[in-house]
Amino acid sequence: MASILVTMGKQQGNWWPLGKRTTVIGRGENLLVQILDDLVSRKHLQIRYDADANQYVAMDMNSSNGVYVNNRRITADTVLCDGDSLSIGRSVLLFTDKDFDDRESALSHFKKVGERMRSTTYQPRDG
Repeated sequence: MASILVTMGKQQGNWWPLGKRTTVIGRGENLLVQILDDLVSRKHLQIRYDADANQYVAMDMNSSNGVYVNNRRITADTVLCDGDSLSIGRSVLLFTDKDFDDRESALSHFKKVGERMRSTTYQPRDG
């Protein structure tokens, strides 16, 4: 199974298992995954499980501000890979193909991924 974790935004630290179903993410009160961000549309992003291909696919649901996967705006169905970053409004979600027993396990995974992804800053030498 797969999960998403909010890594930036008002709900940082929230985690949802995706299961093998279609999940709609947005600001709408009736959604399983509600993102409280005024730049997120009521129905902003859909992540669906494609059983034939055994993969998850992201789709922008005609949102006002777009969906970005790894900092690239998507305009068509986009296959998600473990560690992909999804930006919607001011919120950033981490997609992982892993499933977790609880929130603490999910956050521990995010912390480990964050340490691996941390970039080094170039500092020129004097002289």
